[in-house]
Amino acid sequence: MKTVIVGLLVAALAASAGYWLGGQARLGTGATAPASPAAQQTQQAQAGKQLLYYRNPMGLPDTSPTPKKDSMGMDYIPVYAGEEDDGASVKIGTAKVQKLGVRTEAAAMRDLARRVRAVGRVEVDERRVFAVAPKFEGWIERLHVNTAGQPVGRGQALFEAYSPELVSVQREYQVAVRAVEQMKDAAPEARANMRELAEASLARLANWDISPAQIAQLKAGGAPSRTLTYRAPAAGVVLEKKAVQGMRFMPGDTLYQIADLSSVWVLADIFERDIGAVKLGQTVELSIDAFPGKIFAGKLSYLYPTLNSQTRTVPVRIELPNPGGLLRPAMYANVELKLGVTGGNPLFGTGGTAISVPISAVIDGGAQQRVIVQQAEGRFEPRAVKLGLRGDDYVEVKEGINEGEMVVVAANFLIDSESNLKAALGGMSAAKPTVSHQALGTLDGIEADGTVMVSHAPVASLNWPKMTMGFALANSALVEKLKPGAAIRFEFVERKPGEWVIIKIEKAH
Repeated sequence: MKTVIVGLLVAALAASAGYWLGGQARLGTGATAPASPAAQQTQQAQAGKQLLYYRNPMGLPDTSPTPKKDSMGMDYIPVYAGEEDDGASVKIGTAKVQKLGVRTEAAAMRDLARRVRAVGRVEVDERRVFAVAPKFEGWIERLHVNTAGQPVGRGQALFEAYSPELVSVQREYQVAVRAVEQMKDAAPEARANMRELAEASLARLANWDISPAQIAQLKAGGAPSRTLTYRAPAAGVVLEKKAVQGMRFMPGDTLYQIADLSSVWVLADIFERDIGAVKLGQTVELSIDAFPGKIFAGKLSYLYPTLNSQTRTVPVRIELPNPGGLLRPAMYANVELKLGVTGGNPLFGTGGTAISVPISAVIDGGAQQRVIVQQAEGRFEPRAVKLGLRGDDYVEVKEGINEGEMVVVAANFLIDSESNLKAALGGMSAAKPTVSHQALGTLDGIEADGTVMVSHAPVASLNWPKMTMGFALANSALVEKLKPGAAIRFEFVERKPGEWVIIKIEKAH
């Protein structure tokens, strides 16, 4: 029995030795032991980069010159030359940038012209409206133009009017002319009076708008006309007709209203915020729903001096030709005015170029506007800017951005939020990394507010002598297993001037 037991023990020892030797052989043939997480991070450094220090993974203001773990067991993160925190920029990994959908676009010189759109109404050009209103009393005996909307040419007959007064003046003229001829032997003064009477009669006829042809016929000895033919003073369209055959009219009654529609007005309402940028003479594009796809061009000719207090708009007047009479009064028109900037001065016309970024790149905080600038791959910096004129898609940047710099146009709010979080964690402190210190000591007690009293040995890194002082704790769980009087080894940092915080603590062996 003893022999069997001894045999089994020898076999077990041989198996153990073989397993150990096999492991050593595997290591000797090129296999390596698993590296610690800190060592793995160090091995991932790019060739040629200088390791500066290790920073706290939770963003606390403490660093270490060697790999270490925090109180939660997380590895400190290595920081290499060129990756130092400048206190303003945010570093985001490539994978996270892609996950956020970050897109960038260059700040560049662009034409900042933008279009202001408004609704207008086609109106008659008031300077091309003519009224036909006789200057004497009479009756309409015959109508030549008897419908509203009828086109007429200049000099075209409108109606024939009978007036006893008209006939009387014609006869008066003829009597005066015959009297002058019969008074050849009369005194010169009498003949002069008769000539004046004849000329006065002609003047009355001319003042009544009797045509020169009719007056010439009368002077030539023709019989007095019983009726007078009224003719159109201009070519156009009859907008209004009050004349009715057989009606009586009085001096000044408007019987016809004729408008020349070869050129029309469009009255549009421009919002108050845009009126300061308009300029007379600007070319305006118009479209009419009745003629889809057709663009009409006009010029802005007048800005009305009044503002509609209810709509906060200012009327503007646009003149445009109307060949073929396509545009009819009371039609609605879609108006586009192009606004631009040249040399910092708002102008109508082709606009001008200025350094600009997409409107989506601007984060408007009310009192301040800022953009996110990409400094390098994965590194972004929030930057305050001063804006100028806004176009349809881009906005002018007067200060804060140089031409060619890349700005974030998508996911910029997420990056800005991360920047704000970083600023809050950093407490607006200087970007200079905080170095941790290590010491040995005795835990004297734990105060009610969480402060611990420690009697520590001299601290060479701070040139401190041996003394007793209070420390804050980064986490109250650090001292859960420690009792007053315990010998400790601890690590601490200066969170802010005069405030020392223990970030790691353990029993000293």
